[in-house]
Order: sequence, then C-alpha cells, then structure tokens
Amino acid sequence: MGEIEGSYRPLQTPGTRLGVNANVAVRTLEPGQSLSTALANSARDPSSGNGLQIRVEALDETQEVYEMESKSDGQELMTKVFRRFNLIENDYFGLEFQNMQMNWMWLEPIKPIVKQVRRPKNTLFRLSVKFFPPDPGQLHEEYTRYLFALQMKRDLLEGKLTCSENTAALLASHLLQSEIGDFDEAADRQHLKRNKLLPNQERLQEKIMEFHQRHLGQTPAESDFQVLEISRKLEMYGIRFHSAADREGTKINLAVSHMGLQVFQGNTKINTFNWSKIRKLSFKRKRFLIKLHPEVHGPHQDTLEFLMVSRDQCKVFWKNCVEYHTFFRLLDQPEPKSKPILFSRGSSFRYSGRTQKQLVDYVRDSGARRTPYQRRHSRARISTRTLGADLPKQSLSYNDGLKVPGSPSSATISFHSLHASSTPPCPEPEPAQPPTSLQEDRGKGTPKPLHSFQGISMDNPQLSPFALKSHLTLSPSFQMSTLSLPGQAPSPLQSPILSEVGTARLDEEEEGRKKRYPADKAYFIAKEILTTERTYLKDLEVITVWFRSAVIKENAMPEGLMTLLFSNIDPIYEFHRGFLKEIDQRLALWEGRSNAHVKGDYQRIGDVMLRNMCFLKEFTSYLQKHDEVLTELEKATKRLKKLETVYKEFELQKVCYLPLNTFLLKPIQRLMHYKLILERLCKHYTPDHQDYSDCKDALKEVAEMAAQLQSSLIRLENFQKLTELQRDLIGIESLTASGREFIREGCLFKLTKKGLQQRMFFLFSDMLLYTSKGVTATNQFKVHGQLPLHGMIIEENDNELSVPHCFTIYSAQRTIVVAASSKVEMGKWIEDLNVAIEMAKMSQEKSDLFLDTSVCDRSNRSSDEVSLEQESEDDTHSSHSSLDKQTHHRANTTMHVCWHRNTSVSMSDHSLAVENQLSGYLLRKFKNSNGWQKLWVVFTNFCLFFYKTHQDDFPLASLPLLGYTVSTPAEADSIHKEYVFKLQFKSHVYYFRAESEYTFERWMEVIKSAASATGRMSLLIPKESKEMNGN
Repeated sequence: MGEIEGSYRPLQTPGTRLGVNANVAVRTLEPGQSLSTALANSARDPSSGNGLQIRVEALDETQEVYEMESKSDGQELMTKVFRRFNLIENDYFGLEFQNMQMNWMWLEPIKPIVKQVRRPKNTLFRLSVKFFPPDPGQLHEEYTRYLFALQMKRDLLEGKLTCSENTAALLASHLLQSEIGDFDEAADRQHLKRNKLLPNQERLQEKIMEFHQRHLGQTPAESDFQVLEISRKLEMYGIRFHSAADREGTKINLAVSHMGLQVFQGNTKINTFNWSKIRKLSFKRKRFLIKLHPEVHGPHQDTLEFLMVSRDQCKVFWKNCVEYHTFFRLLDQPEPKSKPILFSRGSSFRYSGRTQKQLVDYVRDSGARRTPYQRRHSRARISTRTLGADLPKQSLSYNDGLKVPGSPSSATISFHSLHASSTPPCPEPEPAQPPTSLQEDRGKGTPKPLHSFQGISMDNPQLSPFALKSHLTLSPSFQMSTLSLPGQAPSPLQSPILSEVGTARLDEEEEGRKKRYPADKAYFIAKEILTTERTYLKDLEVITVWFRSAVIKENAMPEGLMTLLFSNIDPIYEFHRGFLKEIDQRLALWEGRSNAHVKGDYQRIGDVMLRNMCFLKEFTSYLQKHDEVLTELEKATKRLKKLETVYKEFELQKVCYLPLNTFLLKPIQRLMHYKLILERLCKHYTPDHQDYSDCKDALKEVAEMAAQLQSSLIRLENFQKLTELQRDLIGIESLTASGREFIREGCLFKLTKKGLQQRMFFLFSDMLLYTSKGVTATNQFKVHGQLPLHGMIIEENDNELSVPHCFTIYSAQRTIVVAASSKVEMGKWIEDLNVAIEMAKMSQEKSDLFLDTSVCDRSNRSSDEVSLEQESEDDTHSSHSSLDKQTHHRANTTMHVCWHRNTSVSMSDHSLAVENQLSGYLLRKFKNSNGWQKLWVVFTNFCLFFYKTHQDDFPLASLPLLGYTVSTPAEADSIHKEYVFKLQFKSHVYYFRAESEYTFERWMEVIKSAASATGRMSLLIPKESKEMNGN
C-alpha cells in the first residue's frame, strides 16, 4: 500500500515475466479511491515524510494511533502509551509485535523503532504484561490489577493459560462478574453470546453461570483479584513458550519466569532451574547454554545445552531471561555496558527499566496521584481510583500486614457492580480518623463531593457501617464456591500484601504502632484468635479446595465417599469463613482502624465468641462423623489404586505441608484451641469486666463441645498416627489393627557385632518395632525387628558394657541391647516401655495375632549384619535440593527429625503440640545477618513453617524444633531489641522478634514445649494403669 498507480513497461511487470498478456497490471489503490485522492492523502500522511503512525491495541481491545518521528526509539513510544493510559506501575508492561516469522517480540526501549520493525505503519503493537509477579498482592494499584486481569482474559482466549475446564469456568465467571455485575440469567446468556471468554465457551456456559451465581455482591476490583489469585497458581501463569530441543533431540519448550528457567514437554513442566542455581546464561548461534553452580549437578555436568530454532530466536529468549533476572532478582538496574573501541565480544544488551524493588519503592514513596479509569463492558463505571484520590492516606504499620479481607480498614471506597434488578450499591466504610481531626474537619467544612450516589455523599470518610446498614453491603470477600478451585483469595483492596511489598521501615513502624495500637493483654489474646483462625481456614482449604480439585480432576474418588467427606467439612469451612471475617472486623474496631468514635464499645471479643460458639454447637454432628470419614478414606485408598495414587501425589505437593489426614482432625482440635484461649481471657479479666461474662459463657459452651468430642479426638489422633506410620514403614502390614495404640517413636543405638548401629524404634501398645533408614528413593524406614510386649522385660545396665545410657530388652524371641543419646532419653524409653508392658498384660487381645513371623525371621537373619550409611544433619539439608519429590516432602516429618536429632517423641507430646498451635507475624534474623525479615510463622507438629504472608498457600521453608533450645539473647549476641527470643541447635542460630510481651511469652511457651518434649505418659493409657505404675 502507499504506492501510486502509473504506467508499466511490459518487461518490468510481474505478469510479463510470468508469461501473461502485457496489459495485466497491479492495482494498489483502495476500492473507490482515485489517483488524486491517493496523492492528497500521501501528502498529508506524516509517515510518508519524517513521521510514523503507529497503531497500539490496549488490553481492552481498543486501538489508538500514535504520531511518532521516524527516529524515535522504543522508549518514546512506550512513554506515550503509558502516559495515555496513566499507568503508574508501568514497568510490569511492554509493547509486543509480530515479526516476519509471526513470532511475538518485545519492543526494545533503547533501539529505534524502524530498526526493530520492518513496516511500523502496517504493524499492530499490543500493550501486554511483560513481567508476571508471583503474587498479585504485590501490585499496589487497582488499575494495574484490572489490566493484569485483562491479560489473563486474553491468555485464556488465546489458549496460553491452559487449565482444567473447572478452573477455566471459574475464571470466566469472575470475569463475567467484573464486567456485568451480579448474576442474571438473561444478562449472562446475552453477554456470553456477544463476548468470547474461552475457546470452548459454548460447552462450559452452564458451568460458568453456575459459578457466577456464587459471586453475589463481589465488586469488579474483587473479581479482578480473584482472577489473579486463581491464575497465579496455575502452571502456565505468565508462561511464554520458546521451542527448543535437548541434546537427545527431544522437542521441548523453554520459558522464563520470576523464579528462573522452566522446561516443558508439551504443557507439562519437567524441570525448573532457579536463579540461585544458575551461574551464567549464554548463547552461541542456535545453542542456548545454562551454566549451573557445581553443587547443583556436580562439576562434570555443570552446563546444559538446548538447541533452538534459529539464532534470532535464541537471542530473543536470552534477552528475555536477562530482563526477567534483572527485574525480579536485582535491587538496582545494572549500569549500561560501555561499548568497546575496537571490537566487541558478546552482546552489550542490558535491561533498561526499573527493577521490581525500585518500582515498589517508587510507588510507595512518591505518593503518585490516582486518577479515574473506566472498565470496558463493566456496568460499574466509577472507579476506586476516582473516589480514593482525595481521601486521607493510612500510614502503614506492623499491624497493617495482619489485616484480612472483609476488614473495614481499606483506605479506598469500592462499588458493587450495578445490575438492573439489584439494589443500588453503596460505598464501603472508610477508616475513621482520630476524633480530634474529625472535629477540625467538620469545623472547616467539607469540599463538594466528587460523586454522590443515592443521596449518600462519597467524600465523607466517616460513614459508619451502622448508619448505612440499610444501604450498605460489605464486600463478601470470603465468598467462595464449595466447588471452587485453588486460588480463591480475599479482596484486593484489603489485601495485607499491598502494605508489605517493599522492605518495611520496621523501627519507624514499631514506634508508630506503640502509639496507635492497644497495649492491653486482652487485645493480644483476641489477636491470637484472629491469627490462628487464619491458619486454620487455610488448613481447611487444603481439603475443601486443593484436595477436592485433585480428586475431581482425576475422577479418583467414588461419589459416596465424596459426599461423605465434603458434606461434613464444607459447612464447617463456610461457618469459619464468616467467623474469621467477624473477628477481623472486631479487631479493626478495637485497634481504631475504623469507627474510632465508637471504639470504646468494641474493646472486647467475648460477645463475638459467645455468639459463634453457640452457632458452632449446631455443627457437632458433623464433627462426630469425622471418625467415619477418616476410616472410610483410609479403606478407599487401600482398595482403589487410582485414589491411592492421587492421595500420594497430593501429599507431595507443597500445599500439603502435613500428612493429608492430619487436616481432617483440625476442626475438633480447633475446639481445644478456643477453650485454651478463652481460659486465658477469663484468667486475665476481673469478674466485673464488661467482657468477662460473655467470655465465661463462651468458655462454657466450647468446654461442653470439647468434652463431648475428647474421646473421639484421642481415637482419631491415634488412628492418624498409625496410618502415617503405615505409609512410611516398609515391611509391616496392618499397622492400623483394631486396639493398637501408638506410644513413642525415636532413635536408639542397637548393639550389634559391628558395634552400635543407629535404629529407629516405634513403641505400640502391643509390640516394639525397630527399623533402619537407608538411602532410598522413597526415604522410608525398613522394619528389621518386631518384638511382642507380652512377656517382655526391661533391665537397666549399670555400665556393664561400658556403654552409657544402656538398657536391655528381653522378649520372647530375642534379646537386644540398646543405648539412648542421654540419660533423660533412656528414662523416657524405660518408663514408657514398662507402662506399655503392663497394658499388654491387662489386654484381652493376644499379641501374637499381630506378629508377622516373616519379619521376625528376617530380623534373626540380618539385623546384626545390616550396615547403615549414616546421614548427618548436613546431609539432610543438602538433600532438600534433590529432585526427588518424596525426599523433599518427607524431610521434616517427626520420625525423620527424631532420626537426625537422636531424640524421641511420645503420643502425649504430639497431643500437647496440637494444643499449642500458634501463628502470627514475626521478624526473623540469622546469626550473621544485619536486617530483620518479616514472615508469617506457623507452629504445628513440632515445626515452624515460614510464609511470606498469611495469604500464601504453602510455606517457603520449615524448621523442625526437636533438639533446639530456646532462650533470650545474651549480651554477646548484640541484639538490642525487646521481645526477642533465640533458637539454637549446635551452630544453627536464629533470632525472632515478637510484637508484644504477650506474643513473646506465647512463642517462648509453645516452642519450649516442642523443643524439649518431656516424657509424659500416653493419653491413651487408662487411669488405673497410671495409678498402678505410680505405686
């Protein structure tokens, strides 16, 4: 196009060369266009001279033309586009175009446009997300999240964001909620008919509408956040394939993400190379080279080579990797590489934008003014940005990171989507300012409202939720379908991560926190209810969301078992979602985050607890069925191979950080937590306190439920432990036999012909097992001996064998000599063994029913000859980087920790650890590090689990506490902060800092209980046995 029709010489026409008649010509004018019109347009066309007209398509599919000079570089065009869309967090975005080979390329900022694009006038540029952060909470701006949601919509439609049909329908339903508001069947069908959200939309239309019904009242901003939360957990989130082949010629796809390089075969990820493992990235012609650190694959295989389609494609992918690494891993952008004077070696390409850290700091510190924007298709046209522009800002503090969805603590007003048949939406209440400033503002008068709606002024930040009760509908951030898939998350406008993106200025925040937040012990006790409730709800989601998704995807669970499992746990989950929201709202009032003028009436928690504990009594029947659920699930996994495979594979996922059946015990265990916390509140309050009566009544209600379910809990905990051991032990069948009780597990040294050999012992009510742990793919323990307790005698050796802490076990089949790691450990074992032997004597059942002769025979033949490859604790840590999933998953289970720490744990220790569960934000510091890192920490099962925020679905790391000592820092530690405790095991030292004296004491209490577990007798032992043993 753009050429002028004229006369043609016969020899010069394409038609003549092809042998056709001479009068054939090529017409280059548009239909109906004359030569004079074309000449006039050409004269007016800037691109025909020194200008360029460039078309850019936005994420909402609108197109605009930008006038550029012919010498303009990519940055000038990108700056114009970003200004046009008023993008504040613009470094996440880029402009992409298709080259001559129809491959999508990123426009480079520092190179002229004409050198990158052959025909800029005929090329369509697309505004797209270039860098996908791992968490949408890292995006400050609602508008940025809206654009990211549009990118997810585009990826879904283009087939880049591949997922199951259920997940696709759920994503489409949130997009539908964002665009047209609450569910209306006619409006839904009409919108889906005119707008395509999914490639197979017609087939999934009913499912989309079914999901859409469950998002009632969800604002467009909340819908965007839900889309991003679901998307970020998908394997294909932000993935752009680059075709390649490995050394064997197998076709694969390479991709780059925030964490490093990923290798796919088809759509299945087969390997990931984290940035921390990569030493160097380079390319040579078509070969893409990854040089790893020697410790990853050994010194002889430290370079991986992939063959790509062409040199150009290889270089494009290398540039993408350089940009991703710089953006996510570096604190500051690198200095541009100086050009050599004579000749160059290698590429001088460098990322030229801001890093994520710089971008976050800029948005946080600059106070950039938010401006209005419109949502295409959406009926809720007024944006949060418009209304929040002139509202007072909330300062961030330590406690800002502890807000949960539904809290009236957001500094922005949001609208529910308008719907033809729904009532007009009202704004969410704003956080109130201190009373003094409120009176001053009223005295000065208020400016005219930016917008008004149904007679309610939008510029008033002091609207009370009670004053607006008839109009106001709080955003149901916790609404989630019982069939929803992984990724459901709270409102973006109230996400705690939005306050915690950058490195916090902790000392300043601490001072501000002390001035603003209550110092009353009751407040921190109530806050413990909130923080542990968050963890508890996440634990329930492992079953209700993640495990459900896994079994539905593989169609692995029979319908009857599905109904039994989820019909019992779903109602409990729904109740606790609402309960959590109510607790958070009360804590917000207590802290003064909203409605400061009435906060005096809300510095209590007893009324909320009493009301909800009464409601919870209605769910007792569900809790009583958990015994049946656990038993039936175990039977089904033994009977159905497909379900067993799904079960085992699910336990290897990061989200399942504990054995799966442990999560089924959480609802009953949670009652015990409520009881203990309410006891602390009642003990703290004086009888005349306004909150004492409600707390006392709530304690009475929960104590009744706990007493009713106590025996069931003991039985379930025992059954859960037996099934866990059954999976981790090789060479023993029917460990879950009726009447068998677990008592103690731990490490002892068995005397053999070759000296002392490390063995793992397991004591039950009817037998004693001893096992060894070899270097196996599954990291399981192999049973070497099985000794019945009937007729067993324990005898302490008085240094006869010159082996300290030694005792002899005489059984019907054989005699073994074992040594403990300390005198205390020996005392625990002897005490529990003697009690267990007494239990076996009184038992009506014959122990030989459980005796496996084949195991005993094998024990007689080989137990003395077994030589073990000893593993030190350092070996354990190094094994974490292994590619063996099971090794990684099983590394912090109790038996493995006991093995490496040479200690033991009893059933009563397990029960106490369950009672002492705790979670909350702590600041962590390593021995030789300078700064403190803020982490969400969960204590359960003798282990600390570390998360970035309480919204994360799986832990970043874990720290088994058995063997650790806990204390306050000494003078030599040079820790000059209050509320700091020190954890130490050998040379491993960690410091943790709590926010108050109460939380400091609670963390010290629960960690001491786990780190130095005492040898209490099993809760399963009858009282008569205990009394007899005591005499």
